[in-house]
Amino acid sequence: MVPISIDSFVNKHCKSNPAEEPSKLKKRIKEAVKDKKNGASCFNCNQEIWAIGSAVAYQGCFSCITGEADASEDYEIDEVCWS
Repeated sequence: MVPISIDSFVNKHCKSNPAEEPSKLKKRIKEAVKDKKNGASCFNCNQEIWAIGSAVAYQGCFSCITGEADASEDYEIDEVCWS
């Protein structure tokens, strides 16, 4: 995964999604980061959650949220990024 700060992700996401409320997204991301740090697992497969995806969808891993296996070019919040 590609590390990104919360603020950078919020700015990038809201630029592409102008209807998104930045402060609400930032709050959801912070909650998902906290959950991930506390060991939250995917609702479907029990793998480690993807903080960014879990802030937008429900607590899930990258594969369950996107249906893809390769996360090498996708973002994850830097403070919980594993690569």
